[in-house]
Amino acid sequence: MINEFKDFIAKGNVMDMAVGIIIGAAFTAIVQSLVGDILNPIIALFTGGIDFSGWFYALDGNTYASLDAATEAGAPVFAVGKFIMAVINFFIIAFVVFMLVKMVNRVKAAAEKPDEVAPEVQTGPSQLDILIEIRDALKK
Repeated sequence: MINEFKDFIAKGNVMDMAVGIIIGAAFTAIVQSLVGDILNPIIALFTGGIDFSGWFYALDGNTYASLDAATEAGAPVFAVGKFIMAVINFFIIAFVVFMLVKMVNRVKAAAEKPDEVAPEVQTGPSQLDILIEIRDALKK
């Protein structure tokens, strides 16, 4: 069982997957920062100051100053802003993954494309042609 596990870990696919997961986690952090720190303020600017990250509804009927205050009070909340941010994150990540897949497919297609066949160049008579000419000359 230990040998099988070593074989499994040593395969390139497992290592590729591990690298992909690590890069994906780092990329997710970048996208979250992009949405939270850049896109949301721009959206708030155009929507009159609406900040999606703090948009929530307390289900207990009380009013709280912020989402953190409601959470600390133990109130059940619909964190609509966090959901909107997650949806925006998803679309950004999905678009980037789409572009990566499109680029990889383009590279694969270029690699699989058969090389153009060079036109056949006349190099002169073949050995067989010369022998046939000699035979015909000897017959005469």
